[in-house]
Amino acid sequence: MRWKRAASRALLVCALLFAGNAGARAGEPAGGPDGRGPITLVTGGDLTGYLRGVLDGWNARHPREKVTLVELPDAADEVRAQMVTELRARSDRFDVLNIDVAWTSEFAAAGWIKPVDGAQFPLKHFLPPVVDTATFRGRLYAVPYVTNAGLLYYRKDVLAREGARPPRTWAELAHLAKTVAPKYGLDGYAGQFLPYEGLTANVVEAVQSAGGTVLAGEGSRVTVDSPAARRGLSFLLDGVREGWIPRRALTYKEEESRKDFQEGRLLFLRNWPYAYALANARPSEVAGKVGAVPLPGPDGPGSSALGGSNLAVNTQSRHQKTATELISYLTTESVQRRVLTKGALPPVWADLYRDPELVRRFPYLPTLQRAVLAAKPRIKSPQYDQVSLAVQAVMHDALLHRRSTDATVARLKRELTALVGRG
Repeated sequence: MRWKRAASRALLVCALLFAGNAGARAGEPAGGPDGRGPITLVTGGDLTGYLRGVLDGWNARHPREKVTLVELPDAADEVRAQMVTELRARSDRFDVLNIDVAWTSEFAAAGWIKPVDGAQFPLKHFLPPVVDTATFRGRLYAVPYVTNAGLLYYRKDVLAREGARPPRTWAELAHLAKTVAPKYGLDGYAGQFLPYEGLTANVVEAVQSAGGTVLAGEGSRVTVDSPAARRGLSFLLDGVREGWIPRRALTYKEEESRKDFQEGRLLFLRNWPYAYALANARPSEVAGKVGAVPLPGPDGPGSSALGGSNLAVNTQSRHQKTATELISYLTTESVQRRVLTKGALPPVWADLYRDPELVRRFPYLPTLQRAVLAAKPRIKSPQYDQVSLAVQAVMHDALLHRRSTDATVARLKRELTALVGRG
């Protein structure tokens, strides 16, 4: 009967698919390190659509080793969840993974991505701090592709009227946020304080700007109970308690905070570089009135948490040689230029930040370069996801209920120690 024949064909297809992938699931991938052939590149949503054009260039020159782009949802948490589902199943569905820099240690420790030979890539041309995001326990497990660092955006017109310069320290920021912002009907300062990955970045930036750390030893020791870390956490907690960080900022992710600033309700904003062009372009209500400087710290410029993404090869990939060569292609100077000009993303090549033509088009590049050079990787830990969730939960509760710094540190120490041990 027709339905039986259809069912038989379906079972045959499933059997063939299973047989084809069984080697990748059961042990060493069929292709191994020298395997060549078609591959897939998995990434979070490509909001500007530039990546397909970049991959067209590869495919035109490699007709037998074409790359297929797999785009996952925009939200980082969902991207990670879908990647991890495949990797835990020892699937070879994805060959090259475009992963958040904070996931490198976790994926390396789990054995999901393979070590790579740094000599195959132009690492000497990269901004030095970005290379550290791709290492775990002294080995290179990925190749930097895009970087990112938080910047402080400010209203140039308001500060000019007051004869004030952009703040370089937390004290200057707090003073202007408390005294100047209300005169113009503005709130003082906002970052990303909803309990999600952005809050972890804001917390880490405050702590490391004060000279402290949340974890040390690549995630093996809890170090948040220190005078420096306490000083950093107090910067955020005091801001909410004193009112120059508005309570609605506790509901902000990147886009909510950008829109609030862009619609003329904030004097200062911490956000990533993508916000610069949007805030300075019509129909932004503050177009032409926005400046950007490195994040302030307790006694001078602070330190951002490095954002961005790294490219890694799935250990189960059947075509690892092709996958590695695709990463080499994506990290060439010409592609990195397109990452900036077409993708509006900060490249990892240092020379591009000094290119006169690019600086004219993207005036924030010198500021961003300084921010990246002063930045540090986010918390390195094989248990990064759980560590980040703990930081988010504890800090959001402390900001929401105006907990003391001592109580916040005690709870953070307790929660993190339960996850990673005492070291």
